[in-house]
Amino acid sequence: MKRIAALVAATAALCLQNAHAGPSDYVTEPKVEYGEKEIDFKFGHAGRRAPGDDLPAAASLGFGYGATQRWFTEFYLKWERTDDEGTHYDAVEWENKFQLTETGEYPVDIGFVTEIERPKDHSEGWEVKVGPLFQTEFGKLQANVNLLFTHNYHAETANPTQFGYQVQLKYRWKPEFEFGLQGFGDMGDWDHWGDSSQQSQRFGPAVFGKIGVGNHKAVRYNAAWLFGTSDGAPKQTFRLQTEYEF
Repeated sequence: MKRIAALVAATAALCLQNAHAGPSDYVTEPKVEYGEKEIDFKFGHAGRRAPGDDLPAAASLGFGYGATQRWFTEFYLKWERTDDEGTHYDAVEWENKFQLTETGEYPVDIGFVTEIERPKDHSEGWEVKVGPLFQTEFGKLQANVNLLFTHNYHAETANPTQFGYQVQLKYRWKPEFEFGLQGFGDMGDWDHWGDSSQQSQRFGPAVFGKIGVGNHKAVRYNAAWLFGTSDGAPKQTFRLQTEYEF
């Protein structure tokens, strides 16, 4: 536990680009499954805000492992498609998730996430994202709120630390099919939020599920159709995540 706390502190101390959440971003939950391995695929497609705007899509493929009872680590390769450049490799990312409390021990489960990304365009430097993860339950309802801080180091153009959030409300009807809402927001500088034209806030319905395929293996999925609620957000975004757990 001391090693995990030291790694969390070291990453956060990196000092926390205008980093906007991509169309394939997802809501991170604080729970860690020790010994679990997964192959993780994410995809997202954002609609244009206005005629003539670029129409971005993004995808990633990763491998993750529950290294301890409190620490889950994952490596990703990311791709992006734009009208100008077509489909191309975009970045590599290393994500670490830490479960800080026992599940159900307190009214709110708490975790912490760190993400270090190296874009293909080295002029963007190194993107570091850190923040706490919160989860609570009300009967069959599960609620998640994540507060995230992003900064680019050694970038050609200096930018202040950015603040964003992720929210999720899920009704756990049955393991194979659950439903609810998801939301993502990029508010601008962490200490001085931008106006509506600079913010990207998206909310919409979501579905979730976990389907067992035998021998302690399963396919987990979640998908959402998001609608922009600020002037700086795409009008619509579709996002999908599937995981093969073994």
